[in-house]
Amino acid sequence: MNVLKFSVPEILFGEGSLGYAALCARRLGGEKVFLVSDPGVKQVGWVEKLTDQLRREGLTWAYFDAVVANPRDVQVIDGARHYREAGCDVVMAIGGGSPMDAAKGIAMVASNGGRVQDYEGANRIQRPLPPMVFIPSTAGSGADISQFAIITDVERQVKMSIISRTLVPNISIIDPLLLTTKPTDLVLSSAIDALSHAVEAYTSTIASTLTDVHALKAIDLIMKTLPMALEERSLQVLEKLSSAGTSAGMAFSNASLGLDHALAHSLGGKLDLAHGLIHPVLLPPVMRFNQPACPEKMADIGEIILGRRYGDDGDTARAGIERLEEFFAELNIATRLREILGTADRAILPPICRMAQSDACLITNPRPTTLEEMMAVCEAAW
Repeated sequence: MNVLKFSVPEILFGEGSLGYAALCARRLGGEKVFLVSDPGVKQVGWVEKLTDQLRREGLTWAYFDAVVANPRDVQVIDGARHYREAGCDVVMAIGGGSPMDAAKGIAMVASNGGRVQDYEGANRIQRPLPPMVFIPSTAGSGADISQFAIITDVERQVKMSIISRTLVPNISIIDPLLLTTKPTDLVLSSAIDALSHAVEAYTSTIASTLTDVHALKAIDLIMKTLPMALEERSLQVLEKLSSAGTSAGMAFSNASLGLDHALAHSLGGKLDLAHGLIHPVLLPPVMRFNQPACPEKMADIGEIILGRRYGDDGDTARAGIERLEEFFAELNIATRLREILGTADRAILPPICRMAQSDACLITNPRPTTLEEMMAVCEAAW
C-alpha cells in the first residue's frame, strides 16, 4: 500500500467568516500584518473591513496592492523588500488568485532570499515562510488551499510553477459574501478554472482516493451551480460554488495537474491571457487526448456531466466531453484558440508547446506527451 500525504490549511468556511481574519493573524503570533490585495477588492470595501478588524485587534499593517493579473516576478521582489522594510511578521492576502500567488511569492522571497526564479519547480524552498492567512474573493483559483504559486517571469515570458508544501497557507478563510461583489466575468472564469483543476486532478497519475472524492464533488457542484450563480447570485448558490472551488483546490494541490494547465501557463506567460478563460478552449481537446490512458476515470467524469452512464466507458467519456463543449458554448465564452489569441496566428503554437514541455504540471498528465502531440492538441483547439 502506498503512503499518501494530503496537505490542506486550516479552513474557516461560511458567511461572515471574514470577521475572524484579524483574530487568526493574532493567533499565529502576528503583530504587524503585510496585507496584499488589489485595487478592485479595495474599491468594493473589503480591504477597509479587514483593516478595521486589524485595528480593533490591536494589530498594525503595511498595505501592498502593486499586483496585476498574472503577477510578475518584479512585483514579488518589490513586495518582499516592502515586507522586510516594514518589519512585518505575518502575510495576509485578500482577493483572487493573483494577489494570493503574489503574497506567497513575497513570503517566499522575504524568508528565503534570492530571486523568484530560484524556486521554480518542486520542493526548492528550504526555509520556513512567515505565517499566512488568505481570504479568497473568487471561487476557483485554489491559491488559498494549494501548494502552488504561479508567477510570471517577465524577461522569459514564462509563467513559473512553484510547488512546495511550505506554500500552503496556515489558514484559509472562505466567506461566500465576497463573491457577491465580484463581476460576473470573474465569477465565471474562476469557476471554470476550478472545474479544470478538478478534472486534471482526478486523472492525474498521482491521484488518490483522498483527492478523487474532492475532485468529483467539485465537478458535480460546478456543473450544477455555475449557471445558477451567473443568473441569480444568491448567497446559497455562491456558497455551493465556494465549496466546489475549495474541493477542487484540495484535489489539485495534492494530485497536481496536467497538460491543460501546462499549455495554459505557457499561453498566459507568453500572451498575458486571462487564465480561467483558456480552459474552455483547451480542456476538451486535452481530455480527448488523455482518454485512452484513463478510460474509466474519463467515463466517471462523463457520467457526472451527463447525469447518466452508457454501457461502454468510451461512449460515456466521449459524450461527456461533447456535452462539456456545449456547456462552455452556452456560457457565451470563447471556445476556440483563435478567438483568444487576438492578432497572433498559428506561428505562436510551436514556441508555446516547447515552453509547456518544461512545466511541472506535465509530469502528472495521465498520458506521456510529445511536442508533436501537444501541437496536435493545439491544432484541435484552433
